[in-house]
Amino acid sequence: MVCHQRNRHKSAAGVRGRILSFRDLLVLGVCVMGILGAWLAYGVAGGASHGEPGAGGLAATVLTERLPDEPAAPTVPAADGAVRERAAAADPVGLPALPLAVGGLPGPGPSPSEPAASAPQRITYPAAGMDVVVHPLEPEPVDAGSHSIVPPETMDGYWLTPFGTPGAGSVNTSYVIGHSWEGLDAPFNHLSSAAAAGDELTVTTSTGAMTYRVDSVTTYTKATLKDSPIWAVVPNRLVLISCYTEDPWGKNVAVVASPVQAR
Repeated sequence: MVCHQRNRHKSAAGVRGRILSFRDLLVLGVCVMGILGAWLAYGVAGGASHGEPGAGGLAATVLTERLPDEPAAPTVPAADGAVRERAAAADPVGLPALPLAVGGLPGPGPSPSEPAASAPQRITYPAAGMDVVVHPLEPEPVDAGSHSIVPPETMDGYWLTPFGTPGAGSVNTSYVIGHSWEGLDAPFNHLSSAAAAGDELTVTTSTGAMTYRVDSVTTYTKATLKDSPIWAVVPNRLVLISCYTEDPWGKNVAVVASPVQAR
C-alpha cells in the first residue's frame, strides 16, 4: 500500500512540473512578442523621421546638399534682373538714346555748321532797309596798315580782302565799307539812322548764308577811327563802316555784329 501511495505522489509532482513549464513558456513568449513589437514600432517611426529611403527624407537631403568644393552660384536680386531686362529691351544694341522733346518725340538733331569761310557777295539788313551787293577790295598795303581806306564812289559795299572772311574757319574780323551819299537814298545812309543793337542781318557768300546780330552802333571821328577797338582781331566778327550822315566829313559810323549760333 505504501508503495502505491509513493507512486501517486511522484505522478502528481511530475504533472505539476510540466504545467509550470508551459506557463513559463507562455509568459516568456508574450514578453518576447511584446519586445519585438515595440522594437518594430520604434524602428518604423524612427526611420520615417530620419529620412530613410522610401520616406522622401534622404532624397530631399541629397538634392539640397552641395559638394564642399563647388562654388555657390551668385544670387541676383529679382528687381535688378528685371531692370536689366527692361534696359536691354529698350536699347538692344547699346545705341545712345536721343533726347526727347515734349510728348516723347525725338528732339531736334545737331544744328548744321556754318558755311565754310568765303568772300561775302551780298548783305541784307531788313531793319535798316539795306540790301546791297558786295565786291572784294584789296587796298594798298600802306592804307590797310593805317586803316585809312576809301572805297570806290558807288552805292555798293566793298569787302576788305586783307582781313577776315565770314564763315567757318575765319581768323579775323570781316570788314565791309561803303559810301553814304548826300541828297540820295543810298543803302549805307541807313546805318546812321536805323541801325540798332539787337538787329539781325544776313551775309550771303558763295558757300552759304550766315546770320549776324548787331552788338553795337558807334560813331567815331575820322581821326580816331583808325585806332578804335573795331580793328582788334576777332575771328568771324563783322563790321560795317560808312560816313555818319549828320557829319559826313567829320565822322564815321561803325556797326559791329557777331554771328548767330546755328538754330
